[in-house]
Amino acid sequence: MTTDDRKDEPQNELDSDAGLYVISVAAELSGLHPQTLRQYDRLGLVSPSRTTGRNRRYSLRDIASLRMVQRLVGEGINHVGVKRIIELESAMANMAIEVAKLRLEVDALLQENPPKSLSKTKNTKVILYNEEEKG
Repeated sequence: MTTDDRKDEPQNELDSDAGLYVISVAAELSGLHPQTLRQYDRLGLVSPSRTTGRNRRYSLRDIASLRMVQRLVGEGINHVGVKRIIELESAMANMAIEVAKLRLEVDALLQENPPKSLSKTKNTKVILYNEEEKG
């Protein structure tokens, strides 16, 4: 979800995407300096929503992202690498959502039109031979 997508959404305190925190609070919650948050925004690593006055508002999801970026940077990954990791994780999340939707569609189609080979199972008698009963 981009910053522009979040601007027009109603802000709900329970929504993890709601921009609730000003930069000083977000910096304290993430354990980073406010200037670092500004730098991450400029680099496109974490893009908080903006108020009509263009002030940054960080969501709980943004703060989690800030912590992840800081962890990756701490592990020696440069900003370009961090950005690529974020892009790939986002793509994976989108694909997982798409796969879940497709599974629901397939399940619905199978309910409506079960395959003939699976719709009727044959009962097969199993006869066990016991030599002692022969007798």
